[in-house]
Amino acid sequence: MEFLTNDKLTIVGAAGMIGSNMAQTALMMRLTPNICLYDPYAPALEGVAEELYHCAFEGVNITWTSDIREALTDASYVVSSGGAARKAGMTREDLLKGNTEIAAQLGKDIKTYCPGVKHVVVVFNPADITGLVTLIYAGICPSQLSTLAALDSTRLRSELAKYFKISPDEIRNCRTYGGHGEQM
Repeated sequence: MEFLTNDKLTIVGAAGMIGSNMAQTALMMRLTPNICLYDPYAPALEGVAEELYHCAFEGVNITWTSDIREALTDASYVVSSGGAARKAGMTREDLLKGNTEIAAQLGKDIKTYCPGVKHVVVVFNPADITGLVTLIYAGICPSQLSTLAALDSTRLRSELAKYFKISPDEIRNCRTYGGHGEQM
């Protein structure tokens, strides 16, 4: 089976659980054989790459780096889960401040190192805002960026399922809108 493209896909935040799962999913879906794993926490990246190699995907070229320039140079696609997680006691507003700074830097790095990027996916919260900030700083068209903005709705679905003691599959058409704080 062929790959959908041979273009380079860079996974930002690849040392984390979401990033490493995105890399494996991209290989399982045969999106591209050329995947670069990026994370500022480089020691963990080698382990992620080894795990992917142990999956025995044929014909793949997995690289890893803690150098953002190396990671983004010649990347056609970028998927980023590289935001900070909300810690105990943090509000969404606290998370927003820190992660918009990360999103702005991501956008600047995309503009500098891969200005010809075809598509960017932003997966870190609050995704609607971090995606917009990345879009603005990257200088790309809105059609070139997607976010995982449905995350709050899937979390709501999970909480409702726990509350009603039913399978999440039985929860239909629940959505969150607006500010998604502790009271959502």
